[in-house]
Amino acid sequence: MINVIGLGYIGLPTALMLAASGNNVVGTDVNKGLVKTLNEGKTTFEEEGLDELFQEALSKGIKFSNDYQVTDKYIITVPTPYDKDNKKIDPVYVIKAVQTVLENCLENTLLIIESTVSPGTIDKYIRPLIEESKFTIGETIHLIHAPERILPGNMIHELRYNSRTIGADNLDKGQMVKEIYQTFCEADIAVTDIKTAEMSKVIENTFRDINIAFANELAKICDFDDMDVYEIIKVANMHPRVNILNPGPGVGGHCISVDPWFLVGDYPELTNIITTARHINDSMPDYVLKKVAQIMKEKNISDFSKVGVYGLTYKPNVDDTRESPTLQMFESMERHLSKPLKSYDPMVKNKIVENQVMDFNEFMDGLELVIIMVGHKHIIENSDRLDSVVVYDTQNIIPEAITL
Repeated sequence: MINVIGLGYIGLPTALMLAASGNNVVGTDVNKGLVKTLNEGKTTFEEEGLDELFQEALSKGIKFSNDYQVTDKYIITVPTPYDKDNKKIDPVYVIKAVQTVLENCLENTLLIIESTVSPGTIDKYIRPLIEESKFTIGETIHLIHAPERILPGNMIHELRYNSRTIGADNLDKGQMVKEIYQTFCEADIAVTDIKTAEMSKVIENTFRDINIAFANELAKICDFDDMDVYEIIKVANMHPRVNILNPGPGVGGHCISVDPWFLVGDYPELTNIITTARHINDSMPDYVLKKVAQIMKEKNISDFSKVGVYGLTYKPNVDDTRESPTLQMFESMERHLSKPLKSYDPMVKNKIVENQVMDFNEFMDGLELVIIMVGHKHIIENSDRLDSVVVYDTQNIIPEAITL
């Protein structure tokens, strides 16, 4: 039996996919309300294909509990935040999960950590826990790092078709874990050492962060000199070896906006480009605010109550608001003693910020300027509602709108 620890955006789809593929699975989470919802037959967030996968997993016998199970296979998928002061990983959730596993596991246990960690985290924090326990690494506990590699909005497809990396002390044990993942993963699965697996996951997201930062800096340059950044990117990308991404209002989510800081925290003297990229991307919400002030002045809009922000999530067509650029922008406003602007997001079903409204008609009522922070298909389908207002479109989805 496989006990999946942590049933959030990564753990729940992973547990469901394992169960639907014929594995005996129990999903565990300390959140009693979350487990209660799952046991009532309801999923806890929106994701294309998740409800169907949930029903298939239920038919195969998946169970959900607040308790760790007594077994010899664990997959840990708990959060790994970072310390915003020193930029280092905060491994507290992983440490606590491993400690509880050690209180329940059988001998000859496969302990698989999927949570993204900085290089050396397992050596620094996890090995000592096991060495201080009654178990022996490599004999009665086998450490594995199998970092997740899925994206909200396309999770089910990516679980099945994205390649995976498995890091292990013992390659034979790594092969055993590979066989577990092969029950649902149809892509290549590489087996390597643990530190390589740790590093490979972190640099994947760091690579993307740097590329986004280049696009965002390019947007600032083009805005300064009155050039069309999107036309320039389109023309440049005609070169066969150039692939510039689109700029945006910032970087959110729990991967790209977090993982590069792990490297900055651990290697501060060696991460100049990475640090600069992080600062560029973190500057974008304030850049949006600066542009909003400029647009309001140009359009003679003096009342902030006539300005609305569309989109609270960190990417289109998901309900995940972690590290979202809009929330970063609102935090910046609050630091300057200003209330968040009126906001709306069709994907966010609960009120999470002040001045958020839950109805699109109510949102549009009385507005003169709409700031599009997220390109949900909802706003594309309702773009005709924007004809009577000024639109500042940070996603370049509305024709004739003011863009980054």
